[in-house]
Amino acid sequence: MSRVNNFAAGPATLPEPVLRQAQEEMLDWHGVGASIVELSHRGPEFIQVATEAEADLRKLMSIPDDYAVLFLGGGATTVQALLPLNFASAGQAADYVLSGHWGKTAVKQAKPYVSVNIAASSEAEGFRTVPAAGTWQLTKDAAYVHVTANETIHGVEFRDGHYPTQEQLGGVPLVADFSSSIASEPLDISKFGVIYAGAQKNLGPVGITVVIIRRDLLERAGQPRADILDYRSHLKGESMLNTPPSWNWYLLGLTVKWMLAEGGVEEFARRSARKSGLLYDVIDNSGGFYRNEVDKAARSRMNVPFFLHDEALDKSFLKEAEATGLISLKGHRALGGMRASIYNAMSEAGVQALADFMQDFRKRHG
Repeated sequence: MSRVNNFAAGPATLPEPVLRQAQEEMLDWHGVGASIVELSHRGPEFIQVATEAEADLRKLMSIPDDYAVLFLGGGATTVQALLPLNFASAGQAADYVLSGHWGKTAVKQAKPYVSVNIAASSEAEGFRTVPAAGTWQLTKDAAYVHVTANETIHGVEFRDGHYPTQEQLGGVPLVADFSSSIASEPLDISKFGVIYAGAQKNLGPVGITVVIIRRDLLERAGQPRADILDYRSHLKGESMLNTPPSWNWYLLGLTVKWMLAEGGVEEFARRSARKSGLLYDVIDNSGGFYRNEVDKAARSRMNVPFFLHDEALDKSFLKEAEATGLISLKGHRALGGMRASIYNAMSEAGVQALADFMQDFRKRHG
């Protein structure tokens, strides 16, 4: 069997060693005689899987003890609705900074529960940059300030210099959607009140979401909500308030172990810089055949959107790329063009193959 280079934005490519281990253990996990997906989430076997997954993720991301870690179903969009229910009073202001499509989605989920203030937005510029922190119009007593760390569709990423200082935030916690860039580089968790991420980009398969919460925020009363919507209850139940997505949790655990074995977030930061650099170099040196419209200081290392100079070539590009073993390069319908998602599990060889194909395509069609 020959595996292709899969540039899908999510569900995304998973590390081959993880898939092979899951395959080997599918029918018999560690000599138990049954698959981990068949075993009770209350049993010692799965408790071991869950405990190791949290410990490994804490090690991988250097998560301090004063932060709780939850593994839940529902996806990042569900988290966006639960944030105001858990951390804001009814009608309280919450600040949102928009740098792309998913920031707008977060606003949509929050609007029924809080008074949303758009503190800053780059929509007028076509979501091609990150609004400068000094320009944010923040609310003094906001429940939190929300950002989308990496916009999967528009290819815009917050870098270190883009985040506001604690002084600028005025004590208001910073909440960030890291779905498409989590664990791709070292991160100072203490700068954030809440970090959340759907797993289906860097951490594992679709179907499980990681929520990292500064424990003092869990003391907030929030708004009236069912127990299943209360993060305090999920923490008390060790992320098993109801039956969790155990197979997804298991695969996440294997993926995190793989990342640690590969050298951790420091190593993946180096790889991400090299991989994204390969593609941006091809784009920038194509004489206009390809273009990326994002401000260079805000270009994503995870998602590289680009356009051909002539849309009439799009179908040929995709067809020829697929024939070469390069799949899932079509851009999101909201933006069009092409998009290469190059998360941690995408090899440098795979990105080099795409870069070589792009150069060859330009020579033949330029």
